[in-house]
Amino acid sequence: MKTHTLSLAALVALLPQTALQAADYRIAVVEPNRIVEQSPQYEAARDALQSEVEDRERDLREQQDQITSLQRKLERDGALMSESEIQRLRNDIRSRTRKLKYARDEFQEDFALRQNELRTKLGRQVQEVVVELAKEQKIDLIISDGLVYSNPRIDISDLVIERLKKEFNKK
Repeated sequence: MKTHTLSLAALVALLPQTALQAADYRIAVVEPNRIVEQSPQYEAARDALQSEVEDRERDLREQQDQITSLQRKLERDGALMSESEIQRLRNDIRSRTRKLKYARDEFQEDFALRQNELRTKLGRQVQEVVVELAKEQKIDLIISDGLVYSNPRIDISDLVIERLKKEFNKK
């Protein structure tokens, strides 16, 4: 423990005097989750994704309804059908169920991919705005994730959100 204290003390002694004057530095904090959730870009992306999803979900529900209808027909009319008709209907149900499973899996993969694309795009926009604000306001350090505590006076998340709103309204 003493070696760490001594090495830290030696390092501090070697730093130039200007580096030790923390009052000359401007530090800010951003809350990326709050920024994303309160940005109009997030709302627009969420709405666009929802409309994309609705059509495919409707199609999947229709396919499931068709399978359910065929299963009911088999249960209801199976006693009146020939063995070959029953086998054909079972094969049709099995085939449709398999296709539906594949369609659902594909839908989930596509949805996850699209979500990640939108999240990445928004993340880049937020990053650009944070850097712009840092340069404009001459902020030397901006801290984000993993933060335990910060004084609200150094949180610039609201400024980032406002800038994102302005950029969104320009489009």
